[in-house]
Amino acid sequence: MAADTPDTVGSRLWLGIEFAALYLGAPLAIALFMPGRLLFEALAVFSVAGLLLLWRTGGFGFRSLVRGWSRLPWLEVLALSVVTLLAGVVILYFTHPERLFTMLRSGMLPLIWVFYPLLSALPQELIFRPLFFHRYGALLPAGQGAIAVNAAVFSFAHLMYWSPVVAAMTFVGGWIFARAYLRHGFPAAWLLHAVAGNILFTVGMGVYFYSGNVVRPF
Repeated sequence: MAADTPDTVGSRLWLGIEFAALYLGAPLAIALFMPGRLLFEALAVFSVAGLLLLWRTGGFGFRSLVRGWSRLPWLEVLALSVVTLLAGVVILYFTHPERLFTMLRSGMLPLIWVFYPLLSALPQELIFRPLFFHRYGALLPAGQGAIAVNAAVFSFAHLMYWSPVVAAMTFVGGWIFARAYLRHGFPAAWLLHAVAGNILFTVGMGVYFYSGNVVRPF
């Protein structure tokens, strides 16, 4: 195995700085200085930046973003739907029982079902799956270690909500979405993310993901 050249070391160092700024520094800054505000604007900016970084990295097949619908893991989608529904009901039953299924009486729910997959799940998946694994793969541990790191930074990206419930759920979700992306492709990860998010909002878990309810610990 050849030793790293200075160019390789310098490239990895730059990628490490870039990785830390994107996946650690930016979420921390948002959580500290503008929790919950400008979320969609930030996602739009990061999505465009992510696509540009993918293009600059080279070697990424952009057609993969729309390929793989024939490989969708429908049993995994069904299992995640059931588990997400049960988890949301149990959490709300013990924390905010008055919120259980209140969204079913809201005219906002159809809009959430349509726009959450497009405006939230899609940009998040672009940033945390293709960009993460393609551009920064050389920095990651092998196998399950890479998935664990992905889940951790995905959870950290939700620090703005200052909620251990959100942190735990997004870590588990990040693990599932990363695993689906590596096994089945981008459409599978996006679909799983979209379905899980829509079910959580339907149950009433939006109480944890709504910026107006954020209570900072300091």
